[in-house]
Amino acid sequence: MGSGIAQVCAQSGFETILFDVNEIVLEKAKQSFQKNLQHLSDKQKISAREKDDTLERLKFVKTMNDCSADFIIEAIAENVETKRDLFKDLAQINSKEAIFATNTSSLSISEIQKNILHPERIVGMHFFNPAPVMKLVEVVKGDQTSEKVSQTVFNLCNQLGKTPVICKDEPGFIVNRVARHYYLEAMKLVEEEIASFQDVDAIMEATGFKMGPFKLMDLIGIDINLSVSQSIYEAFNKTERFKPLQVQIDKVKNGELGKKTGKGFYPYDHK
Repeated sequence: MGSGIAQVCAQSGFETILFDVNEIVLEKAKQSFQKNLQHLSDKQKISAREKDDTLERLKFVKTMNDCSADFIIEAIAENVETKRDLFKDLAQINSKEAIFATNTSSLSISEIQKNILHPERIVGMHFFNPAPVMKLVEVVKGDQTSEKVSQTVFNLCNQLGKTPVICKDEPGFIVNRVARHYYLEAMKLVEEEIASFQDVDAIMEATGFKMGPFKLMDLIGIDINLSVSQSIYEAFNKTERFKPLQVQIDKVKNGELGKKTGKGFYPYDHK
């Protein structure tokens, strides 16, 4: 998600820094950018000049001290403490006006804001996968997010060619709260041996969905999808309708996380 968001920003004319502590991840991101942009150029969706200019605007860094910017979007692990710790570190090397956006898909923005300098500049900015393709972005206001910051993010989304919607900091925000049942009911059908996961996908796609729930979980990452389900389940006091399904829990235990590991509900050519 981080590299996808960086591509969107660079293509939209912004000088963009992509930070990761893992050099291998950064190198893969570089290769991915070049491949994706070349594909767009070959399809004549962007010019060769636009491709080169986009690559020029991308900078890859592996040191936190190089992460000084006006606007920072994090896309790290779905864990409140981990995200909060990152923002605390970033607050030490950035101005108090710098906006910190979290790409969390379900964690509480208000919780992430706690004990951070200038919490009013922290906001949710939930992109959807793949970020360069999907138009929707949920702009999520925490308890302390200022109106100025939320409006700035809304305007930025428009500059990025996205369709933003502002929402309150509630469990699952809008999309993931509604979508839980797309995944959970589909997995119940499989667990109860009413249908195979292939048949469920085929039926949903035949009715107009671009991707069936199992293909979509493989794309998102089964671990990420499970984390969102667990978060919403806990937030709603373990209401039965949000309870995670064993078939998904087993996949995560076995390391079958989807496309990123080469196997999820479907097998993939993992290189």
